[in-house]
Amino acid sequence: MYVGVDLGGSKIAAAIVDDNGKILTRVHYPTKAGGGSEAIVSGIIEACTVLLRDSDNRVRSIGIGVPGAVREDTGTVVFTPNLPLMNVDMTSKMRSMFNIPVRLGNDANCAVLGETIAGSAKGSKDVAMITLGTGLGGGIVVDGKLLTGLSGGAGEVGHMITVVGGRKCGCGRRGCWETYASASGLVRTALGHMEKHPESLMWDLCVGLTERVDGRTVFDAYRTDDPAALLTVGEYVEHLAIGIVNMINILEPEIFSIGGGVSNAWDCMEEPLNAAVELEKFVRFSEDAPKTKIVKARLGNDAGIIGAAMLGREWVN
Repeated sequence: MYVGVDLGGSKIAAAIVDDNGKILTRVHYPTKAGGGSEAIVSGIIEACTVLLRDSDNRVRSIGIGVPGAVREDTGTVVFTPNLPLMNVDMTSKMRSMFNIPVRLGNDANCAVLGETIAGSAKGSKDVAMITLGTGLGGGIVVDGKLLTGLSGGAGEVGHMITVVGGRKCGCGRRGCWETYASASGLVRTALGHMEKHPESLMWDLCVGLTERVDGRTVFDAYRTDDPAALLTVGEYVEHLAIGIVNMINILEPEIFSIGGGVSNAWDCMEEPLNAAVELEKFVRFSEDAPKTKIVKARLGNDAGIIGAAMLGREWVN
């Protein structure tokens, strides 16, 4: 058994997970980000302490998924954009307290590992995944192993440029894929079309308040054939497809899994997205050639917890 911890902006979700990726016991604690890095680490330690208390010493390792850049080799959180963690040694104290291996990983890497072991890509060796939330996270598995790069920073696909000189990104660059294909990017696109279409149903759904526009606003209107919503989703899918095609052309994985909040509208996106990808990808001329299958992620919020636990499993096995 293994402990997996998914560190989020508002909560710490932790669980005991078996070798097959099944969650056996789980706990939740507030992140307490206002207390700084010490309060956050204390919350993680508290969650692990509760889980380990009743485990009869059967837990072999702890894995922690962090929403930011990490150094897996040193167990250090380098930077997190939404939490007060910069150059924080998160693992040494826990190793000494619990006397078992502790491994750190990026949360998107944990999600793809979880989906590969127990979700939408189970049984596949080469997998790519993106999570479409406030930002756009990414993770890559090659030959059954996470691709983490030299210092743990591989897979940040949301920050490849897909529009030269495009929208300003939180990372400081312009035109990052994230600024168009994340949930935030979808909302920015929707607001542009709403401004040109005051008759759009999206205005009614958000009660005239642009700050209330979200993915559900867009897709609920899309399902009624609202013209502005159709334009929004069409533009969004084009941007999403550009990045996916880039990744497929580079990696050609067996499975390309899509998670995050926007994937809940898979019924609206699956057909046009597959059509756009098929039209643009490099290997498109052979009918008999194996094709990357684009699928919706299955594990939801559990992907990060399961994947974090599996970080530890990969480490100790």
